[in-house]
Amino acid sequence: MSIKTQIIELYNRKEFSENDKKLFLEFRNGLNSGEIRAAEKIDGNWITNNWVKKGILAGFKMGKIVKLGSFMDKDTYPVQDLTTRNNIRIVPGGSSIREGAHIGENVIMMPPMYINVGAFIDDGSMIDSHALVGTCAQIGKNVHLSAASQIGGVLEPISANPVIIEDNVFIGGNCGIYEGVIVDQNAIIAAGVTITGGTPVFDSINNRFLKKDENNSLHIPEGAVVVPGSRKMKNNENFSIYCPIIIKYRDEKSNRSVILEEALR
Repeated sequence: MSIKTQIIELYNRKEFSENDKKLFLEFRNGLNSGEIRAAEKIDGNWITNNWVKKGILAGFKMGKIVKLGSFMDKDTYPVQDLTTRNNIRIVPGGSSIREGAHIGENVIMMPPMYINVGAFIDDGSMIDSHALVGTCAQIGKNVHLSAASQIGGVLEPISANPVIIEDNVFIGGNCGIYEGVIVDQNAIIAAGVTITGGTPVFDSINNRFLKKDENNSLHIPEGAVVVPGSRKMKNNENFSIYCPIIIKYRDEKSNRSVILEEALR
């Protein structure tokens, strides 16, 4: 029986045996290693693995609230112990990574920041101070999450898609990306931009508003440079409402402005 089938059965149980707990630990270790992911790209399309979210929820269901240091939380999701790894940097100062989150090679994490269960952080990325990576969010290679950027999480509803940030994306300070938005590779999200699944985003280069794909996900196109903007309200032109705008697509000038420093890694 596959681990997927076992996890779905586990999710539907109300009482748990020792073997169930061993299965959950196997599942959680798979999340830590990156072998199990809440979403994965298959044939060019992102697919959400709802069974993985069910496994995470089963962990909460079977967990007991215990004292973890100075905190109270479920014993199934303690803070991850990274002391045995020498290929990442987590700088002192109040950061936490929950068990069940994958941290790739040469990732840098600045205090204070938080990474929740089910998140996937790929190699070479930077998680800056006061940044949050929510439950099941997927962060690609060489991504820079600037200070106070928020990447939304998702566990409920079970069918909802996680936020996905693809490779080489730069997320500016105080940004918020939520509700299953997919930021395609090499995009730049300027400081202060907030994007949700229902946010109208205007592509000024192609003179159109972005539309959701067949999976109901809003994509920020590859190489797009997005800045905060506004648009007139349809029913009252005396007022404007928030509207992120793609002002250009990535070029040499924008590449220079977000270059990652190899010396830091």
